[in-house]
Amino acid sequence: MTIEKTLNGSELNIAIVGRLDTTTAPQLEATLKESFDGITKLTLDFAALEYLSSAGLRVLLAAQKTMNKQGEMIIKNVNETINEIFEVTGFIDILTIE
Repeated sequence: MTIEKTLNGSELNIAIVGRLDTTTAPQLEATLKESFDGITKLTLDFAALEYLSSAGLRVLLAAQKTMNKQGEMIIKNVNETINEIFEVTGFIDILTIE
């Protein structure tokens, strides 16, 4: 997995390339934790995300809880496979997906 971060003032854009699973979820979690200060808008770009496991869902849920307190979180460019995971798990009702 590759994480591409772009910071524009209080807006953070993160593009994830590859698989977000048990092995890579801690990497995203650490990146998010070190980046949350002063962020009011977090955008996660899933255009190149190939796979999402329950470990990845846990990281997304934690990020959503943090951003609920300090701003908003948007997930964009979700492919059909990832969107199906969000629907089956009920995350479609928790996350803002564009």
